[in-house]
Amino acid sequence: MESKKIYFLLPNRMYAGDAIRSALGQAVENHFAYPVLMYGEYPRFSDYVKENIDWIRDMEGDVFTLGGEAPEGVELTPITLEELGERLREADVIIPYGLPKQSKTPPPACAE
Repeated sequence: MESKKIYFLLPNRMYAGDAIRSALGQAVENHFAYPVLMYGEYPRFSDYVKENIDWIRDMEGDVFTLGGEAPEGVELTPITLEELGERLREADVIIPYGLPKQSKTPPPACAE
């Protein structure tokens, strides 16, 4: 099976841990996985997520940050929007992971 370059775009930090774990799963399946944390928003990185980031790098992938400094104790590779655009042109699969931020207040029936 041919290895693919797979990018996970993470606009919502709520899904970052899950997406990083999914990226690691793709790396284990012999693909090149690249999660991209966007907007400079980061979840609280547990030791488990930090280990997953290290394993992705050990398998020749990388974890990028688009906008903002990585929190202390976590190594993320900074990337600009232009660099990300160049990389996405070479990607085999692009996965927008997680729901976008909600810009409007939900109706009362959905707020419960």
